[in-house]
Amino acid sequence: MDAFEELELRCADAWPAVTADKIGDWRLRAAGGFTGRANSALAVGDPGMPIATALREVCDFAHAHGIPPVVHAVVGSANERAIEAAGWVPNTGHVTGHRVSVLTGPLSTGTEGTEGTGGAGAAGAAAVLASPSAGWWELTVGRREPTAAERHVLTTGEVGYGVAEVTGVTAGAVRAAVAGDVLHIARLEVRPGHRRRGLGSALMAACGAWAARRGARRTVLQVAAGNHAALALYRRLGFTGHHEYRYWVPRPQACEDRSL
Repeated sequence: MDAFEELELRCADAWPAVTADKIGDWRLRAAGGFTGRANSALAVGDPGMPIATALREVCDFAHAHGIPPVVHAVVGSANERAIEAAGWVPNTGHVTGHRVSVLTGPLSTGTEGTEGTGGAGAAGAAAVLASPSAGWWELTVGRREPTAAERHVLTTGEVGYGVAEVTGVTAGAVRAAVAGDVLHIARLEVRPGHRRRGLGSALMAACGAWAARRGARRTVLQVAAGNHAALALYRRLGFTGHHEYRYWVPRPQACEDRSL
């Protein structure tokens, strides 16, 4: 297994599906449709069977859990080439983009961040909470009460809830999760009226300091390849491209539900 696939496994550990199974090294994941990552088969390593058979298993798992069959594969990998040869196609209809850039960067440990239960009022200050606040949920999923699937994916594991509070309002939020020596960053969001004030950088620094105390040594995040604004922010923070992955789906009628 190469370095790209090893990093994909750490990212998967930091983003746990509600239901999971395995085909050899491949991971089958379902979470009620919440995010592509938690509702696709992670095709890394050896499935222990012919690819066509493994893809049939992917279809059966997806149908059993009420989600569309999707495979998540590293761009240019042997698995991706085999998936394409089996007749699957890129999932260009995926809402946030079917091609994703995986970036790695330094573990920022700036002095802006503190760990506790409250935020700081000044722009550029942030804290990492031990449990998600209503404001954190609002920015992270768009409402103050998450679904059961959202709660499971976003709160399972060693997770910190980064917030930037400005005059009593949660102006920014981010999810931080530690998996092995990796800090996985996701769902970074700053309210439109508070952007360009350094809150994104402050949140990253707060999460870096939090993760360093838990043994993390590097940071990874996943950004849709077409999200140019986010990519520019992370490059300014010292992140570089590590690899990309794509979502693949079967052609129509190629993955019928055999339980019917």
